[in-house]
Order: sequence, then C-alpha cells, then structure tokens
Amino acid sequence: MLERQLWRSIDWVTILGLFVAAGFGLLVIYSASQSGPTPELYKAQIARFVIGLSLMFVVMLFDYHTIVDRAELLYVVIVGLLIYLVLFGGLRAGTNRWLELGFGTFQPGELAKITVVVFLAKYFSGVRKDQLGTSEVLIAGLFAGVPLILIALQPDLGTAATIGIVFTAMALLAGVRTKLLLFGVFVVVLTVPLVWNFALRDYQKERVYSFLDPARDPLGAGYQSIQSMIAVGAGGFVGQGWLEGTQSQLQFLPTPHTDFIFAVVGEEFGFVGVVTVIILYLVIALRSLETARRARDRLGIYLVFGVLSMFVFQALYNLSMVAGLVPIKGFPLPLMSYGGSSLLATLVGFGLILNVRMRCFVN
Repeated sequence: MLERQLWRSIDWVTILGLFVAAGFGLLVIYSASQSGPTPELYKAQIARFVIGLSLMFVVMLFDYHTIVDRAELLYVVIVGLLIYLVLFGGLRAGTNRWLELGFGTFQPGELAKITVVVFLAKYFSGVRKDQLGTSEVLIAGLFAGVPLILIALQPDLGTAATIGIVFTAMALLAGVRTKLLLFGVFVVVLTVPLVWNFALRDYQKERVYSFLDPARDPLGAGYQSIQSMIAVGAGGFVGQGWLEGTQSQLQFLPTPHTDFIFAVVGEEFGFVGVVTVIILYLVIALRSLETARRARDRLGIYLVFGVLSMFVFQALYNLSMVAGLVPIKGFPLPLMSYGGSSLLATLVGFGLILNVRMRCFVN
C-alpha cells in the first residue's frame, strides 16, 4: 500500500494528460477503422489501455531504486527474447519482431527501449565524474548496442533508431567530452554510405527516394506520403468532422489507425485538433522535465530523461512523417496509434517518471 504522503505526491496532471491523449486516440481509431474490415479495433485498444494503466500503477508502487536494482536481470531477459526472435521468430509482415503468446502477440523491442533506459540510468548514475571518459562511453554504447543491433536485424529500424537516440541523449546528459562527441559524429557520417549500400533493403531505399520526390512513384512508395498530406490539408481550420474524413473513410489513406493516425486527426479535427494534440504532448513533456528537476538523485534524473527522450523522439518523428518532412517509417504516435506493445511500453515508461515524482521528497 502507498503511504499517504506518496499519494499526495502523485502527478495527477501528467496522468490526466495521458488519459486525454489516449482517449482522443481511441476516438480517432474508432473513426479510422469504421470503413475498414475490422471496425471493432477500438475495443482491443481499450483493453490494452486498461492493461497499460494497470502496469503503470504497478510500476509506481515500488521505489524506482528497487526496480533499477533488477536492471541486469531485465537486460538479460530482453536480450534473450531478441536473440530468440532473430533466430527462431516467425515472419509476419516481412519481419520477425513479434513474439507469439498464444492469446496475442507482443513486440519485445518495445520493452527493450524501457530496459535500455533503466540499465543506462543505473550505469550513468554510478559514474562519479563530471564528464564521461572513453571507456565509460564505450561500455554504455556496448550495452545499448547489443539490443539495438538485434532489433535492427528483425528488421525494425525505427525501434533501433529510438534506442540510439536514447543512448545519445542520456550520454549527453551524463557529460560527453567534446572530442568524443565530434568523433562519434564523424563515425556516424562515415557509416552512412556503408549502411546505405549493405544494410538497407530495396524497399527502405525506395522510401528515402520517395521522401525526396513523392511524385517519383505516386501509386507505390510515394502513395502514403501524398495521401497523408492531402488528408491533413483537407482538414482546414476545424476539420471535416468526426467520422467524416474523406481520405480515411474512403480508404485512400493507408494504415490510418496506426502510423498515420495523426493525418486522420488533421483531416477530421483540422488545425484545432492538430494544435490540441501538440499541446497535450507539450504538457506531458514539460511536466516530465519538472519531475527531472525535482528528482532527489541522479538516478531519478536519468530515468526521467531517458523515457522522455524516447517519447519525444517518437512523437516528433511521427508528426514530421505525416507532414512529409522525414522519410516514412513505421513509427506509431505515442499513446494514440493502434497497437498494444507501443502503448504498454509508453505507459510503463511514464510509470517510472511518476515513480520518481512521487519519491522526490524521500531522504
């Protein structure tokens, strides 16, 4: 049971923001799926949201130090699951990122993001230096790199990129020497041609070409981007109305309930809906930064910053993708897109942030 003082320290504003964002997502999922073959997708999402909230509150029950003490165990388990998927996972939609559970499926890669945050928070908080040395950066990079590579092999470059962003953000917070930072940028630049020529598949390269010139293949690789921008532009100031979006209801917009759910928001709720979603995300992010400021120790700061960097990167990429500003990638919009694994991982991550906020007064 939580002590009375812990109950008083719960950040109800963040919880309300999570509820409103997920609730808005449910409305849009309902609308986007009505004209498709599975109009009752929203029911499954409601069940996942309830499970995710339950897990979030379970995470809040235990002091975050107790959770972080199990970081090594969590890391071994998740790496084991990722290795199993690479070696024995069955293909689904051309990838082997899903673990079959009998009653459903789950993406261990989503849980890997939270595990990397917990592991790096424990490691960086134990480094008693103003700046990280080469050895500390290499060790942390190794532990972040193992799940990153395994996830990239599935292939799931979006989740792998998120882990890379989390590692970079947390390392910068811990203090990376300028020389190491410049060297890292130099290495990344050098590896871009190698990744392009030897790692990316043809359909992934085609996404980049279509981003640079959507009209290159308007009925193929460029179709999603073109239809997404048409949907957003058609919304105007107040939108066409809930259940009234032409691009989504007439099924011109592919995957409107998952990766392109924000395009449906723009079409049906217009500029007002777009700004509302952005404000919701800003409130959640700013409250999380306030939690980091109040955290009682370095460990709490790293946990909050790690989860927040994951959340902000995914949200920014999805919003930019819908607007045609970055290449198309399978990035769900946090809290709003249909899908259980992403929703559960996001809520568990915010359970950690709320956990830190609740215990900021403890000596």
